[in-house]
Amino acid sequence: MNNSEILYLYDAKLSNPNGDPDEENRPRMDYERDINLVSDLRLKRYIRNYLMDMGYDIFVRKLEDKSVTPEKIIASLKSSDVDTILDELIDIRLFGATMPIKNDNKTFIGPVQFNWGYSLNKVELMESSITSHFSSGNSNTQGTIGKDYRVKYSFLAFSGVISGKRAEKTKLKKEDIALLDQAMKYAIPQFATRSKIGQYPRLYMRVEYKNNKTVLGDFRDYIKLEGKTENLRAISECCLHVEELLEFLNNYSDRIFKIHYFQDKNLQIMNGESECEFKEVFKDFHLEEVK
Repeated sequence: MNNSEILYLYDAKLSNPNGDPDEENRPRMDYERDINLVSDLRLKRYIRNYLMDMGYDIFVRKLEDKSVTPEKIIASLKSSDVDTILDELIDIRLFGATMPIKNDNKTFIGPVQFNWGYSLNKVELMESSITSHFSSGNSNTQGTIGKDYRVKYSFLAFSGVISGKRAEKTKLKKEDIALLDQAMKYAIPQFATRSKIGQYPRLYMRVEYKNNKTVLGDFRDYIKLEGKTENLRAISECCLHVEELLEFLNNYSDRIFKIHYFQDKNLQIMNGESECEFKEVFKDFHLEEVK
């Protein structure tokens, strides 16, 4: 299997992309830069939920809506043989895991890895009080009051990689990667909760190389968000410049086999002074749209 590298962009409006339990569940922030942060584990959770909804069994999950030990997940499978486990559990093939097998731990490093996401714009937080109609105890007949923290608007960017060499060890299949592509397009809107509603994927690009050695680096270094970056509130108020990314990829076009992508219709893409669609900017590459 060949290496791939990923650029993934989604935005969050009046929602909490990734609450920090150490900060009263406030959105994770780099307060020195006013940058919103989202962990790779949050993104992987969306993907796992999508795969489960599609009928695939996964390792990092609950049993009967209860948190259980990894040993119980393994015990629920048809066999504790390593090859059988890899065949049954798609998230181990993708992300790896440490599995307790026969009184020992077997560790697989996942071929699919994401860096933490960060916002391309400066983000403002909003705080409000919320009241529950339920009392907090037998002696309290009043509803409880809590805090609700959200971002006003955050345009988030993730970087990811797929290692062809590690894929061999976890038995990752091409069909698994196609499902990953679909999850990046559909998972976040499908699994909206009260705090996560208002989040939509805007751009996905997976650059598939011709071998399992090529790694070009973080594509986020070559894109720029332009618009009301100080008080951005909506996708309609900004545009994404990709001319540097195009130039960068053109320098390595001989190593690129295919670019898998989707672009949300509301995202404005700029190549220099020209507004155009993703498929027009990168038309000289072999493109495959994620359906």
